[in-house]
Amino acid sequence: MTLERLLPRAPWAVLALAAFAFPCHALYKVVAPDGSITYTDRPPPATTGRPVPVNSKETPANDAAAALASLPLELRQTAARFPVTLYTSPDCSPCESGRRLLQARGVPFAEKQVINDDDTEALNRLTGGRSLPTMTIGGQALRGYADADWHSYLDAAGYPRESRLPRSYQAPAPTPVVSRQPEARPAAAVPTPAPAPEPITAPPTTAPSPTGIRF
Repeated sequence: MTLERLLPRAPWAVLALAAFAFPCHALYKVVAPDGSITYTDRPPPATTGRPVPVNSKETPANDAAAALASLPLELRQTAARFPVTLYTSPDCSPCESGRRLLQARGVPFAEKQVINDDDTEALNRLTGGRSLPTMTIGGQALRGYADADWHSYLDAAGYPRESRLPRSYQAPAPTPVVSRQPEARPAAAVPTPAPAPEPITAPPTTAPSPTGIRF
């Protein structure tokens, strides 16, 4: 679903739709062995996964799922239904403006940086363009920074105008659009042993012939 259909509707309608995203009294985040995450109001059996209280400080700051779990319920519901991703590049003034807008409104977002050609091609596949900055809200892509448009779409998604992020919230660190694999180091060359020298043999001696001629 894109936000274009939601713009004409009142903000309460968006919140009503978002109310089904999470249980109303989730107190625990459960990380299953396969990596899936669920929320519950009671500790699950030990075989399900390790329960972590929603406000626990155990979760790493760069874990997007952990950062989402630390949000107030209403904001968490909105972020789960319409996640925000900001695509930027280094030394980009409009990108900085877009970043400050999201930070000022207290919008939890993931930042993806375009560093090389692979990132640019991935950006084009994901958002349908190569403009920076680009912000996606759920399935809606907004290419290029436009203050009024960004505020309108964030309003329609149900994000508050003033920040409601807890003081302990730490945004995930920016990552490249295309994940980087560590370069494999070439194996060290194994020196080839030098061939063993051939043994030196003395020339055979020939007994003198009876006539005194040596062969």
